[in-house]
Amino acid sequence: MERAGRRMVMGMLATALLSAGSSAWAQVAAAPAVAASAATVFNGADTAWMLISTVLVMLMTMPGIMLFYGGMLRSKNALSIVAHTVAGASVITVLWAMFGYSIAFTSGGPWFGDMSRMFAEGLIGSKVGAHVSAPTLPEPVFFLFQLSFAIITFALVLGATAERMRLGVTIAFAALWSLLVYAPIAHWIWHPNGWLAKMGHMDFAGGTVVHIASGVTGLVAAVVLGPRRGFGKEPMVPHNLMLTVLGAGLLWAGWFGFNAGSAFEAGPRAAGALLATQVAACAGAMLWGFCEYIRRGQWSVLGMMTGAIAGLIAVTPASGYVGINGALCIGSLAGVVCFFAVVYFKSITGIDDALDVFALHGIGGLVGTVLTPVFALTAVAPVTATVWTNTLGALAVMAYAGVATWIILKALSLVTRLRVGAAQENVGLDISEHGEMLAPTASPQA
Repeated sequence: MERAGRRMVMGMLATALLSAGSSAWAQVAAAPAVAASAATVFNGADTAWMLISTVLVMLMTMPGIMLFYGGMLRSKNALSIVAHTVAGASVITVLWAMFGYSIAFTSGGPWFGDMSRMFAEGLIGSKVGAHVSAPTLPEPVFFLFQLSFAIITFALVLGATAERMRLGVTIAFAALWSLLVYAPIAHWIWHPNGWLAKMGHMDFAGGTVVHIASGVTGLVAAVVLGPRRGFGKEPMVPHNLMLTVLGAGLLWAGWFGFNAGSAFEAGPRAAGALLATQVAACAGAMLWGFCEYIRRGQWSVLGMMTGAIAGLIAVTPASGYVGINGALCIGSLAGVVCFFAVVYFKSITGIDDALDVFALHGIGGLVGTVLTPVFALTAVAPVTATVWTNTLGALAVMAYAGVATWIILKALSLVTRLRVGAAQENVGLDISEHGEMLAPTASPQA
């Protein structure tokens, strides 16, 4: 009995030891999984700021671009720019979820990403992770923020094709351009595997990806489409500057989300980018107004707001790298350079870029991109590029966007007319394409 009791006790002890050992081994084996899970820790403040930034960038397009562009067009075409903007945003959103995001922001290679996020795979549900570029954010937030950039970049192009491109062509152009031009360029510069990113190209918030790409695209599109009927022969003045000023104000406010949001965190770098953005905008407004006063003895409201936009464009690639002095210099230079580009580009070239997309965004983006390494401070962030590196990246994007845009539009012209007919253009796109007019009492010929 005594032996049996001892055996029973020893058996119980052995069972306890085995159980404890198994438990300890299970904890050791589970440690990597726990560590992997703990590695993706989302920051609530960062997430909230990025959601707000996404909304701010969307407000830049709808209604910012709609009002800014709509007010500068003739009244018979003011609603058409709204239709083209909504149509472009809609098709780009769908295709971004299906293919665009995966091309732009998955690992892939130096030229484009893989297809691991096709149809937004893995972006909804309890197992959502973070993107390598924004480790404290749920990846759907990063997805949405980058979608807002894709939308506004194409919306900027519409200023060059306004008052003559058919709506159906805009939809097809938006679909092809967003996948074949915008998404690869975004991958080149904003994904760590992109070939320009590996070279150290510095573009904090889109001087190259957004402004140079849209500016060159608008220029090529204007050339392929040809000028508006009456261009250079009859006045084509803005029908409502107050709408344009309101739109510019929304762009200005939304730009804080555009630039400061590109820090992907609610921290000092975001605050510094926002401060640089405001300084550059005001410098651009003042220098544009000063140039205008020297040229014709007056400061126009449209001129000052356009100068502010020029400053905002130029500081975009630099905003997360420069201090106040850099922002002041970049904004001031952009105000002067873009002023002369807008005033003289059309008259010298004869190209009807209706709302000066290239002269403002293309030139302003180039100024900011080239100057970013000049004024970048190591106290703010690592300086990874030289003037030559950034210039090379800018030229590569200009060449690719220009050639690809020409090919896309020429291909579309083989299957459909790119622009409305003469009678439709004369009566205005609001009536001819949408059956609507800005005000029931207004003449469609206004």
